[in-house]
Amino acid sequence: MASFHKLKEVLMLAFDWILYSAGAADTCQVTVTQPRFQEADYSTHTVLLTCTFSATGCSSSSPNVLWFRFLANEHEDLCTPGCTDHQKYKVHLLSENNISLQINDLTVDDNAVYICGIAFSNSGSPRSKQTGDGTVLTKTEKQNSNGKLIFMIIASSLLFLYSTTVFTFFVVYKLKPKLLKKSGNEDQRTENCKISSGRKIFQAIAQELQKQRYAEHCQQPDDLEDDTVYQNR
Repeated sequence: MASFHKLKEVLMLAFDWILYSAGAADTCQVTVTQPRFQEADYSTHTVLLTCTFSATGCSSSSPNVLWFRFLANEHEDLCTPGCTDHQKYKVHLLSENNISLQINDLTVDDNAVYICGIAFSNSGSPRSKQTGDGTVLTKTEKQNSNGKLIFMIIASSLLFLYSTTVFTFFVVYKLKPKLLKKSGNEDQRTENCKISSGRKIFQAIAQELQKQRYAEHCQQPDDLEDDTVYQNR
């Protein structure tokens, strides 16, 4: 940032040198504003950088429009006021106080800070020559289609796993009462079967005991008759 401010001081000295023969309209004051950032898509070939200024106490004549580019720690003159490369750069007057710099054949090498300057050549006031804070131009590079495809596949897989997990929990939550009820019914049926089997065994034992008692009861008269005959003899 410090180097950028030093650059602005250098530009002001350049203005003084370019407009050395300026008059003495000391009341002229100029204010220059620029958008701080501008992004261009990788498919963009031409871009317009805008610059707006206001002037008070200045002459009605048109000011000189200058454009500079800040690269690393040095600046490059683009249009001062004539453009160094007329095919690459063109200055347009959009309205009375709005101007633009057109950049053709845009590449990532054009990423830089572009500074707009306004100067009234017939004024000697220090405020008659001003620059904006600069516009940071960025052209994005073309994304790798393979990387984008891999990202989409991973995202789709994660979404599928998430959906499957949620569906599984939902099914378990819905079927859990039925499963518990079914398990309880099976346990009850098992218990009933055990009780029924016990009853059948008890009934079989009871029937066997009754048969034995009946057999013993039927044999008692013969025994008595034998005893009576023996006693008479």
